[in-house]
Amino acid sequence: MVSKVSEKGQITIPKPLRESLGIEAGEELAFEERDGAILVRRVTSAAPVRRLVGLVRERVDVDAYLAETRGPAWRSDLDEGDR
Repeated sequence: MVSKVSEKGQITIPKPLRESLGIEAGEELAFEERDGAILVRRVTSAAPVRRLVGLVRERVDVDAYLAETRGPAWRSDLDEGDR
């Protein structure tokens, strides 16, 4: 894969490479010179969980979801023999 450097020093990361590495618009990349080559790496934020904010667009009742996926809660009057 090849990309040209623009007059402003900008490059385009080829789409197949962006997709395979999961690089999205707005992400920060760090550049480093190493042995005459350019090393590019993703800048990780101090709080990686912040990237998940806004990922789910619809409201979800978490308790109802957990009850649905886990099944009924343990009850001593019904499940005492299952310990």
